[in-house]
Amino acid sequence: MSRPVTLFTGQWADLPFETMCKKAKSFGYEGLEIASWGDHLDLEKAATDPAYVDAKKAVLAENGLGCWSIGTHIIGQAVGDAFDERINAFTPAECHGNVEKTREWALQQMKFGAAACKNMGVKVMTGFTGSPIFRWWYSFPPTTDEMVADGFQKTVDYWSPVFDEFDKHGVKFALEVHPGEIAFDYWSWARLLETFENRSTLGFNFDPSHLVWQGMKPELLIRDFPDRVYHVHMKDAQVRLDGRSGILGSHLNFGDLRRGWNFVSLGHGDVDFDAIIRELNAVGYDGPLSVEWEDNGMDREFGATEAAAFVKRMNFSPSTVAFDKDMATE
Repeated sequence: MSRPVTLFTGQWADLPFETMCKKAKSFGYEGLEIASWGDHLDLEKAATDPAYVDAKKAVLAENGLGCWSIGTHIIGQAVGDAFDERINAFTPAECHGNVEKTREWALQQMKFGAAACKNMGVKVMTGFTGSPIFRWWYSFPPTTDEMVADGFQKTVDYWSPVFDEFDKHGVKFALEVHPGEIAFDYWSWARLLETFENRSTLGFNFDPSHLVWQGMKPELLIRDFPDRVYHVHMKDAQVRLDGRSGILGSHLNFGDLRRGWNFVSLGHGDVDFDAIIRELNAVGYDGPLSVEWEDNGMDREFGATEAAAFVKRMNFSPSTVAFDKDMATE
């Protein structure tokens, strides 16, 4: 299949970009989904400095790698969230404790991101929106319908000027449907799309790992929203409800075997990748299959190498013939 197999660099941002490129090539990847943090990509520089862009492209080319998407997850989170001190971990110090200043910074970064994508020759940005209301997902104390509706509308209000900038540069935004976001499951995604009046700028970054532990069949998101599959993350999760553990995680760190579920390297969990590839074939998706590698119980270089081989093995094309076409009689 022509779909390129790429690696998301967000979990490798401790490495310099050149080192990351060399490692990704050695692991067997054909390209990168470049994260906009660490040394990997500065959105403002990529939006305004041609020499900076040329240097990044040169490193990719030297390592025989392509780039089809840029990830802005931690920046996008700061756009839509209500104040959450955890955001301080990835926002400038001068913004800490000031939700409006934080949002202003994040909005400007996302606008830089639209130009950065264009300059890098990329047409899809992956990321998060944040959410003014996710902290109310469990309706006690009671969450009113008005509170939820207001949260969805605020998200549209925050993001519409950013999407205007995306449209100007010919870039699509692929939201990763993910807990912590305004759209975190099937019906919240459907509601967000409706609230945006089906604006074509917005599609999703399909990531089954965040859906399978919620009890969903992730592939149905592809089937029911075929024109909104703008990007695909290949990522797995393993559910192990042993009678003690639950799906809420028990405030235990990822990788703790007492948890009810964990992210695991591809092929070690419960995601039905065969079903996913068949649905992607059915909707004609030919974009990248981007490995987002997360497994706290496995060495990451071993896992990333194994994952590249796994995706290549699963990346089959649809049939061009009907196997039973010659069985008909005159």
